[in-house]
Amino acid sequence: MNKIGLIIQREYLTRVKKKSFIVMSILGPILFAALLIVPGYLATKKDTEEKVIAVVDETNILEDVLSGNEYLTFEYISETNVESLKESFPESGYYAILYIPSNAITTEKVMLYSDQQTTLSVSESISTELNSFIKNVKLKNENVPQDILKRIRTNIKVETLQWTSSGEEKSSSAGLATVIGYICGFAIYMFVFMFGAMVMRGVIEEKTSRIVEVIISSVKPFQLMMGKVIGIGLVGLTQFMLWILLTIGLVFAAKIIVGNGTEVMPQVSSVMDQQVVGGTQEMMASEGEKIFMDILSKLDSVNFALILGAFLFYFLGGYLLYSSLFAAVGSAVDNETDTQQFMLPITIPIILGMIVMINVIQAPGAPLAFWFSIIPFTSPIVMMARLPFGVPPWELILSASLLIITFIGTIWLAGKIYKTGILMYGKKVNYAELWKWIRYKN
Repeated sequence: MNKIGLIIQREYLTRVKKKSFIVMSILGPILFAALLIVPGYLATKKDTEEKVIAVVDETNILEDVLSGNEYLTFEYISETNVESLKESFPESGYYAILYIPSNAITTEKVMLYSDQQTTLSVSESISTELNSFIKNVKLKNENVPQDILKRIRTNIKVETLQWTSSGEEKSSSAGLATVIGYICGFAIYMFVFMFGAMVMRGVIEEKTSRIVEVIISSVKPFQLMMGKVIGIGLVGLTQFMLWILLTIGLVFAAKIIVGNGTEVMPQVSSVMDQQVVGGTQEMMASEGEKIFMDILSKLDSVNFALILGAFLFYFLGGYLLYSSLFAAVGSAVDNETDTQQFMLPITIPIILGMIVMINVIQAPGAPLAFWFSIIPFTSPIVMMARLPFGVPPWELILSASLLIITFIGTIWLAGKIYKTGILMYGKKVNYAELWKWIRYKN
């Protein structure tokens, strides 16, 4: 056992002292935090370019309906010849020309002309305000009383709540659960591939350089394999813990900055509270703003202890399962080119788990999600995607138990292959040969 400890120490120290490890340990959290913060922050930023849109209204009833905002202005003009406006457009200083034909109420279609691609926010602003007004016009034409029109205006905000087995209610967020589930599942997918391949390359390098012949004279092949697998696994665990701590620190720092009243919060609240002239439509923040603020406000509702504990377990379980197989493949070949024929059966379950994870996020309680979170070869990815949505304890225990049993079995299986293959040179190995190695008694 002391020899395994020495191998673990060697594998661990040689890798954590590399510059690449230090650089990635610093850059990783910055990239992860940027993926969480930057898209949401950018979603709260307004387009501050001042735009003036010329409005040609042939209906003569839509004047002053389009209110715009401090950066978007609508200028109603008497000129009704759109073609002549197009000709003088470059000198006019207008951002675009909005043409409202006389039959706009019946056809429900208006045209926005410009010599450049207009932004989505401009189109949505025009559409929102015209939709509300034209809807009211149609209701009036159907002789619907004004007091009824005021009463039927509705803006429902769905607040999600989850109750525990004790009956306690707590706030929840589908958006936050989706983000956490996807990040955790993808992280395990990435780590298993990255560190598993690292184990395989390390075995191949030692085998081809014949260093392994010297090492084998002092330790048993199984001890060498276990030392290498555990040592590289601890490297991955160290890097992961650094990433988690630094990423959480960066995200919570962003939350504190946002919560203390930087420009992001006023922007969102002012947009949420503003109303269009005439009270026909409340101005809502964009979907990106709402999701971002919902996620930040509900971070406290997440059981991070359970998520982190489960991630560590499934990372270690998935890593031990697959890295032992990667080590077996590395011991059976003389170079990385020869690994292709053996990699397919190993990588298919990992990739399948990643594909299923996309469906699991949409339907975490479906039979497909259940079975793939129980099957050990896909459970590290799929169960982590399901966990933020809530998983019954018995399913988590069953999944964890099967994973433990399976990775013990794969380590034993890989050890049989490793013991024979690590000293085998110059021979092209196939699956039949591997089966013989597994069946060897000694």
